[in-house]
Amino acid sequence: MTVYETALGASTPDTITLLGQDLARDVMGTVGFGELAFWLATQRRPSPGETRLFEAVLAALADHGFTPTAIVSRLTFLSAPDSVQGALAAGLLGGGSRFLGVTEDAGRFLNAVVSAHAPREDWDALALETIRAQGKARIPGLGHHVHKNGDPRTPRLFEIAEEEGLVGPHLSLFAAIGRVHPQVLGRTLPLNGAGTCGAVLADLGLPLELLRGFALLARTAGLIGQLAEELRNPVANQIFLSVDENTRSVAPVEE
Repeated sequence: MTVYETALGASTPDTITLLGQDLARDVMGTVGFGELAFWLATQRRPSPGETRLFEAVLAALADHGFTPTAIVSRLTFLSAPDSVQGALAAGLLGGGSRFLGVTEDAGRFLNAVVSAHAPREDWDALALETIRAQGKARIPGLGHHVHKNGDPRTPRLFEIAEEEGLVGPHLSLFAAIGRVHPQVLGRTLPLNGAGTCGAVLADLGLPLELLRGFALLARTAGLIGQLAEELRNPVANQIFLSVDENTRSVAPVEE
């Protein structure tokens, strides 16, 4: 008979194990959710400092107001209040290159540079090389449509990483990009929080292929908050009526 091995969850009639631990005795009430999420992804238990920094990333990405992901969740909930999973899924499916996906894009971008040039200590020089090599291509994590004078999440994430001794090559390169890019671009742009989160997650050694997944994990909590607020203070119907009552019929445009 084929055997399917897993180090994750498994059950017998009397016990449940998770990551080699007894779920009821050793995990429940002992391991926080952020710590568990890290442990599940890496199959190694994070240090207290790693847990603190990882959970700071989750907090940074949980909610950012009436973004498209929040609006579509509320509208889906309006349309199908019997399907909270549909409303959550709708919001999560909107995590892409403009919202949430920047975390993965920045982590992958920085990792490609770090992997090609490590070990390296002259981060400013490497950052200049990197920016010039990009030409007119966008640098993931540089710039923000709202926080044009600085994303308040960014310095806090750097501060926590410094306090925990977890500033690695990805954060070091990202910080250098923030310092030197005006020399090449001729203007100053902020390092956004989502990009900083990508640098943090890469420095923590989390799988690059899953970085967007951690952003979605964080945003799930935010979307639950959005739906809870929709129950208390509904706005989705107003959004729908705003569009419906201001729709104007026009002739089709021939291409």
